[in-house]
Amino acid sequence: MNRMNILLLEPGKRPRSAAITGTLQSMQQVVDGPIQAVYPFAEPVALICNEEGKLRNLPWNRALRDEAGQIYDIVAGTCFLCAAPPGEDSFAGLTDTQMAIFARRFAALEWFIPTPEGLVVLREAAL
Repeated sequence: MNRMNILLLEPGKRPRSAAITGTLQSMQQVVDGPIQAVYPFAEPVALICNEEGKLRNLPWNRALRDEAGQIYDIVAGTCFLCAAPPGEDSFAGLTDTQMAIFARRFAALEWFIPTPEGLVVLREAAL
């Protein structure tokens, strides 16, 4: 079976490369449940997360930000990044270049603190 190189993003941990078989079952195993693909990047890269992560109160993982750096969503639970070839209805492994770009983009750890005014996100200084 083919191996698919992914960038694994776990709550409270630095990103790391990993390899999975690329089957639906292997993706569900990584995120611990049903998968949801979101496409928050201009690049052909998908973020695969647990579709029920927020409903299951999984730990907050990473904030998603717009071009201005404003948070528009937060991913709950372990997720991963993989290639999403344009025009295809499937996923593929990240290239070495994509792996390096996104490992840098998600290198800073984040902490999520609930307050009466809402969720505060503290982000580690750039590495």
